[in-house]
This record gives sequence, structure tokens and C-alpha cells, in this order.
Amino acid sequence: MTNKTKNRAIVRGTALALAASVALTGTGATAAVAADRAQQPVTGGSGVNDALQREVARHVLDAGPPGYLARIDDGRRVHTLAAGVADRRTGRPLTVRDQFEAGSNTKTFTAVLILQQVDRGRISLDAPVERYLPGVVPNGANITVRMLLNHTSGLFSYTGDPDFFVDMERDPQHVYTDAELLAIAFAHEPYFAPGKGWEYSNTNYTLLGMILQKQTGKSMPALVKQRITGPLGLKHTYYADPRATNTGPGYAHGYAITFAGGTPRYTDTARWPLGGWAGAAGAVITTADDLSRFFSAVLQAKLFSRAQLTQMKTTVPFSADFPIHGGYGLGLMRTDTPCGTVWGHGGDTMGHHSTAAATENGRRTAITDATGEPADLTENPGVQRYYQAILFGADIVTACQMLGKPVPAEVLANLRGDTPATGVTK
Repeated sequence: MTNKTKNRAIVRGTALALAASVALTGTGATAAVAADRAQQPVTGGSGVNDALQREVARHVLDAGPPGYLARIDDGRRVHTLAAGVADRRTGRPLTVRDQFEAGSNTKTFTAVLILQQVDRGRISLDAPVERYLPGVVPNGANITVRMLLNHTSGLFSYTGDPDFFVDMERDPQHVYTDAELLAIAFAHEPYFAPGKGWEYSNTNYTLLGMILQKQTGKSMPALVKQRITGPLGLKHTYYADPRATNTGPGYAHGYAITFAGGTPRYTDTARWPLGGWAGAAGAVITTADDLSRFFSAVLQAKLFSRAQLTQMKTTVPFSADFPIHGGYGLGLMRTDTPCGTVWGHGGDTMGHHSTAAATENGRRTAITDATGEPADLTENPGVQRYYQAILFGADIVTACQMLGKPVPAEVLANLRGDTPATGVTK
């Protein structure tokens, strides 16, 4: 989300902000990743630069998250890295096989399920929402399924409500119903008339999940399993219903980090009911391997027809204040990075920031996850540095390495904190 109020994290999908713009207590994470500050930009065609990836990890950990992992397939080999801890209480080291909350990467899963229904003739992209959810959406006769998918509906995002996260922190175990989320969203005026602008809104994907469940008679967890993870053999990916319970090869705890006051404070959010508020907008649990396979399959049209892939990759421009250059398709982002164009998504939850990037043919992928997310209500130097390290390191450097392109000097300066961090928060 990119809501102006409390614009801090949740399922906002700006994790691929590739063109945007403290000490850790008791983890020992910084010592886990040593790197040479004088590392030169990776040269094109030389493969993934391990030392540079370790430097990225060091800067991300120094910015607050207890753990960081990355998986880069540059078309020739797969490079993996994990640093820090998966659980601050036990000190268990994070591994690249650990599961994590994928946040708004879930939107691509939901979009795939919709496009499968389009292939079956059960849903029409340009049909009004009113056809599928009569009486549910204000002005639903003028909002199409396509508008929900590409965020041109104008519907207010429930996570943009100024009390939403405040209420969540008061009662983090509350499981919201779709009706509750819609009531929050519809209490606000739309951002604009249908089709007259672009604004990221989690409400759009709540409605898409409702359409899918009504059309198929199946739950979102069942649809994800039967129509995506099962066919692709993604054994460690599932839809939280409402909590993460299938913790497979290992589970990366997520942490809400409060930077105000100078010394970061951590709240473990791993047992909060992700599916109970993020739903079809952000409830998927996955691993780096699985998420890579998923986005490769999407971009190779393995889950739906080529015609639907064309629809998915038909983008509308981001709004002028969005921190990415590119456009949004049907649950898929096109991002024009300093090193070239990538496709994918990203996601933020109360405790994770993840990215998924791929080349247009799906043959190269880059997946990252940082196991911490700012919880501050207002901007401060800790929040600024967090986003600077994340955006320029986990996002841009990783994409450049995937593409085999030199990392621009200004990107490295931001990664290293040599450039002031003001203006990099989302």
C-alpha cells in the first residue's frame, strides 16, 4: 500500500521500490556477515558477486531486521545467502530454506486464480463487480474486475484508515472478517472515480478473494493449494488460515521494530493472524525457492493461457508519488530499475519485507526477505535508514546482480549510508 497515513508496512506491495529515489540487541547478527566496504560494483557478465551480497546483508542487519535472506538465479547458477537469526528468543540462525510471510506477493497468487477463472469463462475482466458481488460495493456497477486487479478502482484501502494499525496493536489477535475490512474501507470516500487514476488499495484484493470464493464455492486456502501450489509442487507455500501453522523446514519469525528512542525495540509478530486481516491481499507463507518457482511459472504462462499472461502484463502507470518507475498490471508490477526492467511484486507485513523480481521470460529470479518492519507512527532516523538499506540493497543491488549489470555508484552510496537517508521512506 502507499497510503499517506501510517504508511509503514502492511501488504502495501511497494517492496519492489527499486527506483525509490542501532544496534541489534542479543542477536550477534552484525558479526555474522563481514564485508569489504571498498567493494567495487559488480561487472556485467561476471555472475553474482558474493562479497557484495554479504555487504548488502550486513547493511540490512545493521538497519534493524534480525535476519535477511536472498536467493538469486542469474540464469547460470543459483546464489543463496542467509544472515542473522530466525528467532531472537532462541538465537536459531536464519537459513535460506526458512518460510516467511510473503505479504503482497499474495496479490499475484490471487490474480492468477482470477485469470484461471477467465480462461474457464467464469469471470470476465471487464464485467462490473456488481455482477459477482451484487449490492456489496458502492458504485459497483461502474467498477470492473480489471480495475480491482490493477488498482484503478479508486476504492479506499482499509489499511489506509488512521486507526487500523492502532487497533491492531491493541488487539493483535483479532481476526477480521471480509465484511469488517470492507466496512472500514467504505467509510472513506474513494480516491477517485473508477478508472480515473491509480492508487494501491488492499480493498481491491479483498473483493477479488470474495469473488473467487463465491464463484468456486471453495476457500482461498483451498484454491491456492489446488490450483497453484499443488500443480507447481510448492511444498512449503500455503495461505495462512488465519495463522502460520505449517512451519515446514524452518520458520522465520517476523518483528515489528520501533526505532523511536534510539535503541530499536522488537515485537515478535510470528503468531499474529496474518490471514485474519491481510487475506487475499497478503496471507501467503512461502520460501525463497518456492516463490522463485512461482514467479517463473507465472511469467512462462504455466498456470493459465498465454492470452491471460498478455492481460497480466498490460500495465497502467503508477501514480506520480509512487516510489517506483514502471507500471502495474493484473497483480504484477513492471519495474524499471537502474539496471533494467524486471517483473514481480513485493510485500510487507507487520514483521517482514520481501521482494520477488524476475526477467520477462521468467528464467532469472531474485527473492529476498528481511525479518523486520518499522512499527513507528512517525518518521525518524532509524526508519529512514531502514528503508534506505532495504530499498537500495535488498531491492536494487539484488535486481542488478540478477540481471548481471553493474551496480551504479549512487546505489552503492545509498546502501552504505554515504548519502543522507531523507526522502526514502514510503
